[in-house]
Amino acid sequence: MANTTISINQQTKKALSELGMKGETYDAIIKKLIERYAWKRLDERWNRILSEDDFIPLDKL
Repeated sequence: MANTTISINQQTKKALSELGMKGETYDAIIKKLIERYAWKRLDERWNRILSEDDFIPLDKL
């Protein structure tokens, strides 16, 4: 896949570096953050559904 360049400030670059492990690329760090964010959104959605909706246990159907 082709690479592209994105512009970030030095503070953001430092924060990304601190989140990653030695030798980890910025691409890998960003992908990991995106994956964690996606799981967090899914978890928040699931928790909202559980708190707002009534569920019938399968054994009661």
